[in-house]
Amino acid sequence: MLLGVVSLYVDDLIYTGNSTVMLEEFKVSMMSEFSMTDLGKMKYFLGVEVVQDEKGIFISQKKYAEETLRKYGMEECNAVKNPMVPGNKLSREGAGEEVNPTTFKQLVRSLRYLTATRPDLIYSVNLVSRYMERPNEQHMATAKRILRYVQGTRDFGIQYKYGGEQKLVGYVDSDYAGDVDDFKSTFEYVFMLGGGAVSWVSKKQPIVTLSTTEAEFVSVAYGACHAVWLRNIMAEIGSEQKEGTTMFCDNSSAIKLSKNPVLHGRSKHIHVRFHYLRELVNDGVIQLDYCSTHDQISDIMTKAVKLEAFEKLKNRMGVGAKEV
Repeated sequence: MLLGVVSLYVDDLIYTGNSTVMLEEFKVSMMSEFSMTDLGKMKYFLGVEVVQDEKGIFISQKKYAEETLRKYGMEECNAVKNPMVPGNKLSREGAGEEVNPTTFKQLVRSLRYLTATRPDLIYSVNLVSRYMERPNEQHMATAKRILRYVQGTRDFGIQYKYGGEQKLVGYVDSDYAGDVDDFKSTFEYVFMLGGGAVSWVSKKQPIVTLSTTEAEFVSVAYGACHAVWLRNIMAEIGSEQKEGTTMFCDNSSAIKLSKNPVLHGRSKHIHVRFHYLRELVNDGVIQLDYCSTHDQISDIMTKAVKLEAFEKLKNRMGVGAKEV
């Protein structure tokens, strides 16, 4: 869904002859097979509202957010400024009595759909998603706090600006052994284009890592694979990335491990598939650069951070109300 919106952005921004011909040929072929009409620029699609004007493209889910709040009786609730309290840790045991699992699953499902245009929600929503089997009052309270955050930010979305950065840039981070139940790390990456986030992920790693370096290295490996996929997609829509894709990581040891084969003896326990990252770095497809934790945009997708940091990083992802 997001890539469809971004393809419109890239096409309007660059407007190459190849992309124009490709779009026209696609419309002609579809009209020859099906009874359909060209309705012009996209305005609304599967709950996603799209505004295209002289400033760029703005996507949001305001109407869906309002419907979700009404559905769960939260349309008049007091708003909060962040979806999770910093330092809040959830576990399978939780606290309080068990709640209706069906109601909880429906609430989480509604919140998950909101993350299609709200990367600032992705960590908190994915966290409560881990406890759908036997939810209790603590899990439900955490989910309702997310709704209270949505109440105050229902008109938020992502702004892609014309004249913005045309180069694909990624940010990768990991929260080492953050899950208190199985001690698996949470990894995430977010890729930016045109001043806004175009693709993002926040989930638990499939393995238990033995150090912060290993956790970060595995996260960067997953991010690099996704970067290759995005580069191929962009090449298909006429916006090929000639240079290597820069990915920022706040762990210098993981960066050195991706570049220096001398360290291989200390990292043989890392699964072979994660060393695919070295090949991409050596070939120049991926360029790993260091950034401080304070500048790591994806930090808000691994843990609950303080309000000041949350606001700063959220804005850098292009998340906010539409510019007037």
